[in-house]
Formats: sequence, structure tokens, C-alpha cells
Amino acid sequence: MTKIAVVLFNLGGPDSKGAIKPFLMNFFMDKNIIGAPIPIRCFIAAYISGKRSKREASDSYGLLGDKSPLLENTQAQAQALEKVLNGGSKGHDFKVFVSMRYWHPMAAQVVREVRDWGADQIVFLPLYPQFSTTTTWSSLENWKKAADVAGYHPPASVVCCYPENTGFVEASAAHVESIYRQAQADGHQSPRILFSAHGLPEKIVKGGDPYQWQCEQSAERIVSRLCENLGVPSVDWQSCYQSRVGPMKWIGPSVEEALEKAAADKKAVVIYPHAFTQEHVETLVELDIEYKHLADKLGLPGYYRAQTVGVAQAYIDGMAALVRDHIGRQGVCGEGGKTICPSAFGRCCARSLNWAAQ
Repeated sequence: MTKIAVVLFNLGGPDSKGAIKPFLMNFFMDKNIIGAPIPIRCFIAAYISGKRSKREASDSYGLLGDKSPLLENTQAQAQALEKVLNGGSKGHDFKVFVSMRYWHPMAAQVVREVRDWGADQIVFLPLYPQFSTTTTWSSLENWKKAADVAGYHPPASVVCCYPENTGFVEASAAHVESIYRQAQADGHQSPRILFSAHGLPEKIVKGGDPYQWQCEQSAERIVSRLCENLGVPSVDWQSCYQSRVGPMKWIGPSVEEALEKAAADKKAVVIYPHAFTQEHVETLVELDIEYKHLADKLGLPGYYRAQTVGVAQAYIDGMAALVRDHIGRQGVCGEGGKTICPSAFGRCCARSLNWAAQ
């Protein structure tokens, strides 16, 4: 029986009020988030984490009981995935581990757990459908550092991205369809669908990060499937980005700008966070409370939010298929062993981060 460890990468979140500041410090100390030299980065990280832990972040997590539900929601996905993988397994024993980037359980701990379990192969599966250097790349670098310290390097393969995965698209379309039909039942015949992803500074995308392109690919595929489900040739939709921080120019349009446009057009909106796969502070507070308040202030006819894919069976089945496809592979690649990013994206993970094959 071959033992396959599946390591789910996710951001992590504070598990108590006292963890908010150190969580933010870990986040802003990441060179993939702030690229300044260490002394400057340390100063910036300390300033931002100190300020935000007393104000914006503290207020947001306060609405959730002073903690993030991200770990529990990720663990639920891990349990669902492990059940599906072992339910149809022939000759393989799967165990799914959760490795968070900025709060516990972090890579150093999970490396030891995987080693102690005795994995014959590791399949790394980020819970970010769309690749970015600020998410998947950062998690992989962090894992490698911890693995080097532990001297633990079994055969490994990395699912770098899956923006058009059938299970992800199917589950997303179903969640949007449910809320879309609810909006129609409330009298909004053609609500505008806003696909919201976490924003990035524009310079990161201009530096070759394929995240924005992949987010737009996901949105297009979800819209196509949604139209099939609704039996219509087209729907009104737009991509936008949330969670801006700091003075830099960020990719857009922002959710604020999209809501202002919808208000001017007198359109109800259905917002769907297609770059998030579980509920956490950016969905439960930013989308459900803060942007809802802005929508009301702007006078939108209606504001609706579709849930993330979570443990939807189609999504979990899609992730199981990705894992099975990567058994026996080594290195970094997308679905089906492919590199999907156009060559213009110089920071494509599959082309430039193949340490797992070494």
C-alpha cells in the first residue's frame, strides 16, 4: 500500500485576539508580499501589524469572535477530500494535511507530521485555484525551507493551479445560480454578477504574476457553465478586486468601483468570491457586512452574495481528481500535467519553481 500525503496550502488566520498582531506580522514579513530589504520590511511589517491589529483587523475579527474560521473550514475540506480519496482508492492510502502560511499549523510542524506518518509521496494542493507568487509560490518556498531544515525530501508533485477545473467551475456555477435565481425571484430580472478576487499591487502582475489572468479565466468558465444551467445565451457580469491595503496602485476595477457603476446603472448585484474556496474574514466581514453597507449607501436595488465552494461535492471530487492525476508525477504542473499560462507570464510556477522534481 503506497502512502500518499496530500498537503493543502492555505493562508491561515488568527485563532485568538492575541494572535491577530503576530499573524499580521508574519504576513507582512513575507518577501513575496513586501519586497523591501529585511530591515525595511521588518519596520513596515511592525508598523502595519501594530496599527491594523488595533483598528481594522481587530474590528473585523471582533465580528467573528476575535478569531478566523479559516482553519476549521479548511479542516472540513481536508476531511471531505480524504474520505473521497480513500473511498475510491486501490493500492493507495491517503492522508490529508493542512499547512498554513502565516499561522498554525505552519510548515515546520506539518513537515514533521508528514515525515512521521511515513509518506511515500507528497502531493501539494493549494486551496487557491488561481496561482500567485503571493500565495502558492510563497507557501511552496516556505515548505521547502522547513523541509530543508528537517532533511525531508520524499518524491513530490505540486498542483500549481486549477482555475478551470471542472469540479471547481461546476460548484461555483451552482452556488451563483442559486443566489441568482433568488435575486430574480425578488424582482431583479437581470442582476449583475460581480466576480471578486483578492487584489494585488499592479507591479506584481506587471512583474509576470499570472494571477489576474487566471482569475479572469475562472470567471469566464463559471459564466459559461452558469449560462448553460440557466438556459440563457449570456448574463451581465464583471470581474473586480477587493482588500486593497496601502498607497500603491492595485489591479482593478475595485469592488467599490464596481458597486458604484452598478448603482449608476440601477442594477442589483450578485457577488461571488471566486478566488476564495472557504469562508473567512474577507467573505464574512468584507463582503457580507462592509460592502453590503456600501451597496445600501449607494442605493443599489439589491445586494446578494453567493457562498464559496467549501465542501461542495463537485469541488471536493474535482480536487480528488487532481490529486489522483498527480500520483507518480514529480515537479510542478497544472491540471493534466500541463502548463497553462501564456509565456508572457515570467513568474509562472510550472516554468520557474520546479524544486519538487530535484
